[in-house]
Amino acid sequence: QVTLVESGGGLVQAGGSLRLSCAASGRTFSSGATGWFRQAPEKEREFVAAIRWSGTTSTYYADSVKGRFTISPDNAKNTVYLQMNSLKPEDTAVYYCAATPTYYSRVTYYTRSTSYPYWGQGTQVTVSS
Repeated sequence: QVTLVESGGGLVQAGGSLRLSCAASGRTFSSGATGWFRQAPEKEREFVAAIRWSGTTSTYYADSVKGRFTISPDNAKNTVYLQMNSLKPEDTAVYYCAATPTYYSRVTYYTRSTSYPYWGQGTQVTVSS
């Protein structure tokens, strides 16, 4: 079993920055991926970013956050970060991290929420205009 705990959410003005953390405990994987998703009120959960590892790492971002958000790991702490810069009001949502031990050669599979069996409880990010 894997437990994921997100932290770092909060209220920030447009143009500001936040760094979200996703700390994993329990079973660890030698390959797989961690992803970030978000869900705004009355909207479907959407993909934000993912990092895949199997010896080397690969990252993938939604077009809406590319160039503003960065996903990165701290393997010593079993933590994955999402650095969010130049935040916009439309980034307001509950942000979830998710993990899977499955390695997909196509990174695009990690954009699907159904690819992840493990999920955190979410952390609220609110960006004011």
